[in-house]
Amino acid sequence: MFKDKSILVIGGTGTIGQALVNKLISQSPKVIRILSRDEYKQYQMQQKLEGLRNIRFLLGDVRDKERLYKAMHRIDVVFDLAALKHVPSCEYNPFEAVKTNVMGTQNVIECSIENEVKRVIYASSDKAVSPTNTMGATKLLAERLIASADYWKGGKTPIFAAVRFGNVIGSRGSAIPLWEEQILNRREITVTDPDMTRFMISIDSAVDLTLRACEIAKGGEIFVLKMPAVRLGDLAEAVIEKVCGKAGIPVSEVNIRIIGLRPGEKMYEELMTRDEAQYAVEYEDMYAIPPLYNQMQVNIENSKNCNSSNYTRLNKKDLMELVDICFKLSSH
Repeated sequence: MFKDKSILVIGGTGTIGQALVNKLISQSPKVIRILSRDEYKQYQMQQKLEGLRNIRFLLGDVRDKERLYKAMHRIDVVFDLAALKHVPSCEYNPFEAVKTNVMGTQNVIECSIENEVKRVIYASSDKAVSPTNTMGATKLLAERLIASADYWKGGKTPIFAAVRFGNVIGSRGSAIPLWEEQILNRREITVTDPDMTRFMISIDSAVDLTLRACEIAKGGEIFVLKMPAVRLGDLAEAVIEKVCGKAGIPVSEVNIRIIGLRPGEKMYEELMTRDEAQYAVEYEDMYAIPPLYNQMQVNIENSKNCNSSNYTRLNKKDLMELVDICFKLSSH
């Protein structure tokens, strides 16, 4: 699908962005433009991709509409991964989150229509479902903008769609790398609440979901991967066992300190609301939620309450494999 296509990856120097670019390179696109505001991460990525003549690095911000417009010139496909994503940061800087996650998304929409881009895929979060924090609320608004854009664009391109990620294993600021550092340096890890549950998604799964959504989207949908849920207490114990085994530290020397929920956090996340579940189309490995303006009720009685407190949980063997994956990523 991407052979000889011109592609723009906004936020392409982030964890998922870099993995997405690597996957796209293998499909022989005409050009991949990577737009981000982090000069140093662009430099690091340039070193890894040195010698590839179809990669272009553009400094810029999703908040800057003029820069976005120029970046989209003669582009076929846009992947919008730009976001302020850390819950506490967004709670303390709410309007900054609005400017990036909401107004930035609207900039992407308007510039892509004006440039006659063919497809736009927006990366959202499970925190957009019944949000209790600023980050989730801004992601929900962005999802609504994406869905409505596909409606009010009329007969014009592009096709707009969104994907919802859970917690991405090994991404910057995620729990597992933090816990490893805490164990090695302090013999202690901090856990908000051991009974808190979260959906987990690997980087590869996030990239595959994004590419598949781009291929099959008809317009306005939200695609959600069927992700396993993890109890934080179980994950913490698995990380302690793995790190201690590698470093030769007795497990008994490591303490778990409970710090309580941070501002805006909740005990569990959801894949979709109960209302969305009434209309969602189920695939083998994911759900597709149609836009509000084009929903056909499927089966209210059989709709699922897909929250992480009652969803399929990873067993200890799977948890240890998840931790291994994270450590392999951090060693690269």
